[in-house]
Amino acid sequence: MRRGKVSESVLKRSVLRLIKNNRVEVMKGAEVGSDCAFLSWNNGLSQTEDGDKGLTALSTQTVTLPVKNAAYLAVMAAANNLAAEGAEPIAVTLGVILPEDAQEELLKEIMKQAQRCCDDLRMQIIGGHTEVSPAVKTPVITATAAGVAYEAGHFGRDAVWNTDQKQVKNGCRAAAGMDIVASKWVGLEGTAILAAEKEEELGRRYPMQIINQAKAYEKYLSVASEAAIALKSGVYAMHDMRNGGVFGALWELSRKIGVGLTVNLKDIPIKQETIEICEFFALNPYELLSGGSLLMVTKNGEELTKKLGDMGISAAVIGRTDKGNDKTVINQDEVRYLTMPSPDEIFKVSFYAQENSAG
Repeated sequence: MRRGKVSESVLKRSVLRLIKNNRVEVMKGAEVGSDCAFLSWNNGLSQTEDGDKGLTALSTQTVTLPVKNAAYLAVMAAANNLAAEGAEPIAVTLGVILPEDAQEELLKEIMKQAQRCCDDLRMQIIGGHTEVSPAVKTPVITATAAGVAYEAGHFGRDAVWNTDQKQVKNGCRAAAGMDIVASKWVGLEGTAILAAEKEEELGRRYPMQIINQAKAYEKYLSVASEAAIALKSGVYAMHDMRNGGVFGALWELSRKIGVGLTVNLKDIPIKQETIEICEFFALNPYELLSGGSLLMVTKNGEELTKKLGDMGISAAVIGRTDKGNDKTVINQDEVRYLTMPSPDEIFKVSFYAQENSAG
């Protein structure tokens, strides 16, 4: 199989079809386009001290790229999955597999990164597992984030949570004709990684100012703020961008809520540094790791972008949903039909020269 996230066809055939529903406490489990599961207790809902009823939310992300801030990225990605489903990330467990030649200092650095991300997100590390194995040549880091989603504040539940196809079809009718909003800029995570890991190579063409600006994109990687604002604004559905970039996220969003969509390429927000760095490595910036950007489906996109802007979060309406199945991207007179996502563009770049110092 190809590197990176497995294809949707493999996921359905060899993973999802083998999973059985054995527990009534599982409100929503694994499905295409959704990286977050929900559990319920005490007849479906747990209750906080304030009397709010909520569901336990869980999500797992693994980072295998041999990059210096892998642990930070793993925790952030898992937390973003929860935020995109309307849940507040609270805690995380870590699974760390180290190569045989790893030193203890590397493990300390991994934990410092994970703790730094938890400090940024007000989360807590509550456990995990660490081992050394000859099966890996660079660290493999898995973060499982846990949080709570409050029933009163959740969105589009019948369409988004229910895996029954009848419900998805009903969700399609409800979600058609809505605006698609993207927060911040696409390609942020991939750009930050490439700038940090390939600084010397990029420095032969670009001024250090551009490279440093790109490295600083790490500060934009959380989607918690825009997700919270979108929830309060009555958003229908959300999906965080990461693997496969904005094109991959649009495909998954379409499958998740059962709609077609049309997007204008010129309206997709992207930083010039991302364009420059992708050009250097011959990558498609719209299929590059895009952690930090959130897709939101809502009735009034302009109203939502204004609310986000008032809170200092850049956002743009990039397209609309429809009742069909096509997923189209318009670029002036050209029309592109999105297909099942390919492996993320980041995997076209080799990082293994840095593997001994990766964390």
